[in-house]
Amino acid sequence: MERVFRWSLRLFMVLAALGGVALGLGYYFAARSLPDYDATWTVEGITGPVEIVRDNSDVPHIFGDTDEDVFFGLGLAHAQDRLWQMTLMRRTAQGRLSEIFGASTVQTDELMRRLDLYRAATDSVAAQDPQTQAALRAYAAGVNAWIRIVNENALGRGAPEFFLFRPEIAPWQPADSIVVSKLMALQLDAQLQDEVLRAQASLLLDPARLADLLPDAPGTDAGPLPDYGSLFPDLPRLAHAQNMTRDVLSPFAAPGRAGASNAWAAVPARAASGHGLLANDPHLELTAPTIWYLARLQLSTGDVIGATVPGLPLIVSGRSERLGWGLTAAYADNLDLMIEELNPADRQSYRTPEGWKPFRTERTIIEVADAAPVTITLRWTENGPVLSGSHFNLDAVTPPGHVASLAWTALRHDDTTLSAGMELMRAGSVDEAIEAGRRYVVPAVNMILTDGTHVALQVFGALPDRDPDNVGRGRIPSLGWQPQNRWRGILPYDTNPRVIDPPQGVIGNTNNATSRQPFPYHVSYAWGDTQRIQRWNKLMAERDVHTRESFIAAQLDTVSVTARNLLPLIARDLWYTGEAAPEGTPERQRQHALEMLANWNGEMNEHLPEPLIYAAWMRQLQHKLIVDDIGPLAEAFPRPDPIFLERVFRSTDGAAAWCDIRQTTAIETCTDTARIALDEALLWIADNYGSALESLRWGDAHVAKHKHPVLGDVPVLKWFVNIEQSTSGGDNTLQRGLTAGTASDPFANVQAAGYRGVYDFADPDSSVFVTATGQSGHPLSRHYDDLGELWRQGEYIPMTLDPELARAGDVGVTTLLPR
Repeated sequence: MERVFRWSLRLFMVLAALGGVALGLGYYFAARSLPDYDATWTVEGITGPVEIVRDNSDVPHIFGDTDEDVFFGLGLAHAQDRLWQMTLMRRTAQGRLSEIFGASTVQTDELMRRLDLYRAATDSVAAQDPQTQAALRAYAAGVNAWIRIVNENALGRGAPEFFLFRPEIAPWQPADSIVVSKLMALQLDAQLQDEVLRAQASLLLDPARLADLLPDAPGTDAGPLPDYGSLFPDLPRLAHAQNMTRDVLSPFAAPGRAGASNAWAAVPARAASGHGLLANDPHLELTAPTIWYLARLQLSTGDVIGATVPGLPLIVSGRSERLGWGLTAAYADNLDLMIEELNPADRQSYRTPEGWKPFRTERTIIEVADAAPVTITLRWTENGPVLSGSHFNLDAVTPPGHVASLAWTALRHDDTTLSAGMELMRAGSVDEAIEAGRRYVVPAVNMILTDGTHVALQVFGALPDRDPDNVGRGRIPSLGWQPQNRWRGILPYDTNPRVIDPPQGVIGNTNNATSRQPFPYHVSYAWGDTQRIQRWNKLMAERDVHTRESFIAAQLDTVSVTARNLLPLIARDLWYTGEAAPEGTPERQRQHALEMLANWNGEMNEHLPEPLIYAAWMRQLQHKLIVDDIGPLAEAFPRPDPIFLERVFRSTDGAAAWCDIRQTTAIETCTDTARIALDEALLWIADNYGSALESLRWGDAHVAKHKHPVLGDVPVLKWFVNIEQSTSGGDNTLQRGLTAGTASDPFANVQAAGYRGVYDFADPDSSVFVTATGQSGHPLSRHYDDLGELWRQGEYIPMTLDPELARAGDVGVTTLLPR
């Protein structure tokens, strides 16, 4: 027995030693890709020395003799810190993820090949103005210079992920930057999913109940739509189960998770300092690292500083000495789903207004790691590419003998969005910035502008010119062969919504409606917000003048106007009613919960219990109201819709009919259903967080999940690459923290302000900004998550254009010398 013990101990020691050696080697090779920020490199592609000064938060301040040299430096800095992220975005756009990730990403690759975004980006290079083409070439040269430095000096392949997957890196091209902006459009546009969902719901509900479930924003007059089922009588009226699963690397927004944002500005008369103010916080999926990267560029027309996206040689949101700009998702209806009829005698042709025409076709091969390649046939109609019925639940709304095609502004082959972005960075006034938007295509955004004297809101983006007789009006799939449903071109830029110096002196947008114009000048019928704008209006009106600090406080505001509006409506017949119940009974727990909610001010603070009780109740209530009417389609509504709930409990147009549960013989009232839903929510809370209501913490459920897109689910590695933080806020607070809505972790914070910036033109160098994680994409870097705790606590870092302040306490100066 003693011998067995000795040999077991020896074996354990050997295995432990081997494990230690393996970990040491892993750390050594991974650490080799940590860039040395104090290095000097001799490179090709620049005309003079370039300095990349990284301040104490690792924000690069890039100085050069020419604009092209500065963009070269930005490309090199992006590649130093985010090379894996950049190459992953490029592979996504090209439909080549499966070459390294295998069969799990074939569906995403297939869809990206059908959209053919990369070819559109390649063709768009020639459409850029000469200055932009030069900037794109210089930026690409900077990226490629870093790749060469990594290869020549054995610097760990550029990122630790390349040790786990194929390390080959193709040179960066100008088209790669253009396609990144198109990928952003995939995250910000949700109109396609909305069209399919409305069509599915219309097959199950009468028009009155459809108006409840998918309500228009207050004040929006969308007009009547035809019954989708009447367009296709043979289409089954079934409640199809929603395909809610998607590839983890899919660039498309998950249902209900299209991009969002806040941005606002004040004229000098409404600012305590007598100079303009601007605040911006765009909301996208939380990832580690965040998609945003802070940078400062020394350009010939003036320095600019703000948030970039690695892969793009642009300051997306930021400021110069003369101009500040911020953006929100416009939720513009810039796409249409078309149902195309196949020729029964020749399924390789489709109906057009002029008769049957053959599809334009092309075969493409998707290489799949560790599996056989997949060959698909791409097809195009005059309206756009044909999509597979397996995507977006299209098979549920596509009748037999038909296919679905997509008309979308992002598919243009003359996309000059980057030229518009370059012109915006050079602009010195609001008027010049508005003029820059004339060449902007996608993604459609509301640009908030200030030059310290004037403020403006201008919708940037190409909007389709539809026939007034268009049947679907961009809200349901249209018949592709009918002339009135086909686009006539693009609306003139001057018809896009524009507001300059409004009388109230402040202008802002929280994804709320920017237009009340009739179709086809409507911009959208599916806006991203009806709630946050109410809170923002109140905060702006509470003060005669604003300061940088008041704008910061508004960005961090966690009061839910939705909770303040809904709770008195839903609980009005439950509060302080019924007889006293003994402790430990469901009745007593319900009374206790109602008492807590009655005394709550609607603040979604991470340390409070009431937000969790409220959120669980509203989620269970909405599910209970709709699931018996629409069955599996209820999965497409993962979060409570405040407009729907308000319609039901006010019985607007008979909406209280939703309260009766059809599967029971009794006739339930809205009070009955609300009470039952609260009891069920409290049981769920007890199972997951305990039954002591006062001890609950919203932050325990509302955890920000900054997940590494590739390694986030890998055992052990996920402990090093994922970032999780307890957070305040909720679905409808200005400090927005969108909940996941999933069964396993419904209140996880999955989408929030990955970037926050406040620009003060009284003292521009007192402007501040921050991102949700850190500058580096390397998990072993101290700058991988160093900004994350500041972000969680509502703190910022200086946003200075003073070179001396940037050099004070810098973490390194990279010097590039021309070869």
